[in-house]
Amino acid sequence: MSKAIKKSPWVVHFNCNSCNGCDIEFLACLTPTYDVERFGVLHVGNPKHADVLVVTGSVNHRNKHVLKNVYDQMPEPKVVVAMGACPATGGIFADCYNVVGGVNQVIPVDVHVPGCPPKPEAMMDGIIEAVGILEKKRNGEAVNPPVLPVKVVKGPEAPAMTPEMAAKIAAAKAKAAAAKAAAEAGNNANEEPKAV
Repeated sequence: MSKAIKKSPWVVHFNCNSCNGCDIEFLACLTPTYDVERFGVLHVGNPKHADVLVVTGSVNHRNKHVLKNVYDQMPEPKVVVAMGACPATGGIFADCYNVVGGVNQVIPVDVHVPGCPPKPEAMMDGIIEAVGILEKKRNGEAVNPPVLPVKVVKGPEAPAMTPEMAAKIAAAKAKAAAAKAAAEAGNNANEEPKAV
């Protein structure tokens, strides 16, 4: 690994579907208070120039293809950092109908930074950890995938639709349609006939 890349990893940030808490904390790392650039970390907007992909938010069905596309555009070797609880497991959005889950459902993750949102110090530690993994990948060393420090808990499955439930729903829809038709017919009956 060249000394320049080791001392100056370029980072691209991708927001999958977050509440912006992690994004604000990540951008706080770039402010003079934390000044992550003093470590040589450079935030870039093009994945073709990046060494590290920082992902925030839970992956959903609409953005998983974009995330994969961004990941594929990065040159090898590359490192992925899942920043926060949502990219690790789906977070509080894990049970939503459109959420796939964590980033590791779409692309391989090298570093998980826990928190909701993680503090800027933890984010900086995660990026520094990612630089160490990037160095190992550049040297051809084996890198063990991280083990999530949390357990993903899913609620019970919704009960299947029974014929009785389907009949009740159909009856309610028919009743609503009949009431709407009667209301429209009543409105038309109150109107005065138009002269021709």
